[in-house]
This record gives sequence, structure tokens and C-alpha cells, in this order.
Amino acid sequence: MEKEENQNSHSDSKEEIKENKDPKKTSKNKDLKPEDKIKELEDKLARAYAEIENQRRRFEKEKDDAFDYGGFSLARETLNLIDNLERSKLALESDENLKNSEALKKTVNHLNVIQKDMISILKKNNIEEIKSIDQKLDPNLHQAMMEVEDDNKEPGTIVQEIQKGFMMKDRLLRPSLVAVSKKINKKDENLKQDQKSEENQSKSNEN
Repeated sequence: MEKEENQNSHSDSKEEIKENKDPKKTSKNKDLKPEDKIKELEDKLARAYAEIENQRRRFEKEKDDAFDYGGFSLARETLNLIDNLERSKLALESDENLKNSEALKKTVNHLNVIQKDMISILKKNNIEEIKSIDQKLDPNLHQAMMEVEDDNKEPGTIVQEIQKGFMMKDRLLRPSLVAVSKKINKKDENLKQDQKSEENQSKSNEN
């Protein structure tokens, strides 16, 4: 019995040795030649270096953006102050009690000075007004709010600026709100002429 057990244990150990020496069950790295291992390591190092370089570039871009556009939100809020100044001027100028008064002229002049100073400060910080009047509508810069019939202008030409737009360097701070021209509808024009002729005819009959 002891001999059989010894033989069995001896055979088991031999099988284990065979399994350990089985090339199918060893790792791929152990099967590689030294030069192949070196190539594999070089490839891993190259990929790791490329990833580090990409991260460095992303960091540099984020740092530059933070420096160039860090005041983006503040600049956009500042535009609301300029809009409020413009609304204040319009409200004062439309007040019947103040029209043609010296107080109105002085107040409007002061508001104009403040507005110009604010726009000058924006320009010093690379914030520029978007040109609109007589320009072709650019969806990247302008937002059309209405159409105005005008045969003297090419269709899509900006004829009125409702709200000024601004750029911060190469980024849109806010678009210009504009009105664009369109060709006069001949049917509508004929209807208007017919209505005018009817009105004139009725007036002449009354006389």
C-alpha cells in the first residue's frame, strides 16, 4: 500500500512538473525573445509619453483659456449696464415733461459720457462691438428679430440694430439683435395701392 501511495504521489509530482513546463500555460512575456520584450517596453513607453504630452497640451490650453476668457461672465453682465443706460436715455427723451429742457440735455450728455467710457474699458479688454448696419446677416454674429420691406437693399441686409452685439477676442459674447431687409411683396403693394385709390375715391365723392 505504501509503495502504491509513493508511486501515485511521485506520478502526481511529475504531472505537475509537466504542467509547469507546458508552454501553452506560460505567459506570453516568458515566450517573447529579449529583443521582442524590448520592443514591447518601448511601445508602452511611447504610448505613456504620448498620453502625458496630450495631458500637458490640454492643461496649457485650459490655462490659456482661463487667462484670456476668465472675465467672460463678468463682461457679459457688464453689457447689461450699457443696455440699461441706453434704455434710461430713451425713457428720458420720450418724457413729455422733460423734452427740450436743459436738464434733459445735461442728463443725456452725462449718460453718453458714462456709456462711452464703459465701451472704451471693454475695448481695452479685447471686447469689441459687432458691426451690423448695412452688413449681410451672419448667423454666427447676428440674430434676426424682424424683417423690413426695402427694395433699395439686398435681401438679408441689416437695416436696423435693436441691440448691440459684442465679441471677446474670437468668442461671441452675445449676438446683435437686428432687423433685415426683404423684397416688397408685389401683391401686398397692389392691395395697398387699391386701398389708397378707394380711400381717395370715397373722399372725392364726399366732396
